[in-house]
Amino acid sequence: MGWVESLQRAIDYMEEHLLDHITIESIAEQANASVFHFQRTFAILTDISVGEYLRRRRLTIVAQELSDTNIKIIDLAYKYGYDTPEAFSKAFRKQHGVTPSEARNNMGKLKSYNRLVIQVSLKGAEPMKYRIVERESFEVVGVKREFSLVNDENLKDIPEFWNDVNLDGTSDLLFKLNKGDIKGVLGVCIDNRDTQSKQTMDYWVATEYEGELPEGLLKLEVPASKWGVFEVHGPMPGAMQKAWKQIFSEWFPSNHYEHASTLELEVYSDEDPFSPNLYSEIWIPLK
Repeated sequence: MGWVESLQRAIDYMEEHLLDHITIESIAEQANASVFHFQRTFAILTDISVGEYLRRRRLTIVAQELSDTNIKIIDLAYKYGYDTPEAFSKAFRKQHGVTPSEARNNMGKLKSYNRLVIQVSLKGAEPMKYRIVERESFEVVGVKREFSLVNDENLKDIPEFWNDVNLDGTSDLLFKLNKGDIKGVLGVCIDNRDTQSKQTMDYWVATEYEGELPEGLLKLEVPASKWGVFEVHGPMPGAMQKAWKQIFSEWFPSNHYEHASTLELEVYSDEDPFSPNLYSEIWIPLK
């Protein structure tokens, strides 16, 4: 089964169990992927998190039930997984702009989020510049934090991590220490699927380095791999997000390579992050 079909199978599973308490592990299992890689691929292709998709779909369907049935609002709240009518009303108003009572009385407009169907674009209108690189293992030094994958907390907390290392001078130090083939500071994503902490990921801000470990930093060995190295041109964060989406929606479906499911690298320079001429890279392990 191809990765597009696997992703659609996971979406179909979510739709079939919208009224159930399903876990991100069971969803990722449908796609034969780890929690980390499923969440990441889903967010790249859809621009929303798994949790947000489920919330939007549930509140879309409950709005239809409010219009078409006489079920009590409190019963609908419990049916769709809300602990209190107040929590349900708050979530409903956030999505639709009206309260459940107003929706039942046909006051205001409702917002509908339809079931997702993954359609991969193979247009290739915009050329992608990349190279294939084979490297032996190498070392990077830097700082790391462990992030929870529960409720997509990693997606919210990693930007705060970057903000911290930029403010405390760590990123400046890493640029000075940079020594190796990869020029710049790296964002390194590591899936913890093979550890006891399957619901977490490690994220490093690091740089390639050879020599004695500098005080206050940690060392990570990046395994030998074949890498797809993709050029990214333009200001952050838009250019990086656009490149990730193009890789997954166009490049992978039209090439014989598969993601090797090991760590990924984003390479950042010390140039102005908002420059239209900024150059960055994405390194993806391939098999």
